[in-house]
Amino acid sequence: MSVRVPLPRWVDVALLPVLNVVLAFLIGGLIVLSVGQNPLDAVGYMIYGAFGYGSGFGYTLYYTTDFIFAGLAVSLAFHAGMFNIGPEGQAYVAGLGVIIVALLFNGLHWALMFPLMIIAGGLFGAFWAFIPGYLQAKRGSHIVITTILFNFIAISLMGYVITKILKPAGVDSDESAPIQAISRVPQLREFLALFKNSPVNLTFLLAIVALFFVYWLVWRTKFGYAMRTLGRNPTAARYAGISSSRMIMTTMALSGALAAMVAVNNVGGVQGRLILNFVAGAGFVGVAVAFMGKAHPVGVALASLLFGALYQGGQELAFSMPGITREMIVTIQALVILFTGAMGDMLRIPLEKLFARWQRPAGGG
Repeated sequence: MSVRVPLPRWVDVALLPVLNVVLAFLIGGLIVLSVGQNPLDAVGYMIYGAFGYGSGFGYTLYYTTDFIFAGLAVSLAFHAGMFNIGPEGQAYVAGLGVIIVALLFNGLHWALMFPLMIIAGGLFGAFWAFIPGYLQAKRGSHIVITTILFNFIAISLMGYVITKILKPAGVDSDESAPIQAISRVPQLREFLALFKNSPVNLTFLLAIVALFFVYWLVWRTKFGYAMRTLGRNPTAARYAGISSSRMIMTTMALSGALAAMVAVNNVGGVQGRLILNFVAGAGFVGVAVAFMGKAHPVGVALASLLFGALYQGGQELAFSMPGITREMIVTIQALVILFTGAMGDMLRIPLEKLFARWQRPAGGG
């Protein structure tokens, strides 16, 4: 009979995700090899595109910013025992809050506009996440189903608002009126020449602050302790006097507010207007980021950087190796999500058996 032992913390947090990524790249390498291309060259182009020059690194950090916010949104809800699959819709609706306050105070200096965008976007995102939280807390609706459905509702709602209400007369494309340059979140290239021609902006620094905030909230406050108690043992939480309904609704609202910062990054900092589908799947990537990062801010940061590098490196790869199609690059990215998310524990049992063998006393049966 095989023996399994709990994995050391460093193996569970660091080694296992790395092995999953390596396995994904090995299979991706076989795909590249099947079309007659060199997998090592492909990896080199991806690394160079993501980190090899200032503009590429700036794009990597831009994608990383979105993934940090989405990953933290999923992670926060996870600690309370909920699977928030709705950061995509929450960020999309938050874009409405960002553009409303931006157009109302258009021309205001960015130092004053930036906090207003954060507050307005956060409120809209929190509201959109609060509704599924309320439905679970008060009506017993499953949070996974409601958050998924609310993504589709958000897409339809925002499509109507942008094309029928916010779209200025005489404009052909589906977008809102623009935010004046003085009111937009500044690009980092205005402060560091390294990031020239890249969209990374001050919202990246906000993402770093969010990482510290979530760590403090979850592990250093009474609220965080109550949240983790509810997530690990709802029965014990009830006997401890913790209101599960209030905790669920509050946590979901905070989760939605974190997802909303994707809108600040894109609407306020990159696009300078509200456009259709500006979230572009970042909310869904946040689910994989949260699971790969074990719902810990450090893990979320590293996983977000990995996926940011995959996105930017994939674009460099498509440009430098025309024999590799965009569909193949998406497949490689999907393999990483598959092995780090849905199949993230596939290698756990073999590793547990291996560590059990190493720890077996000499001469033991």
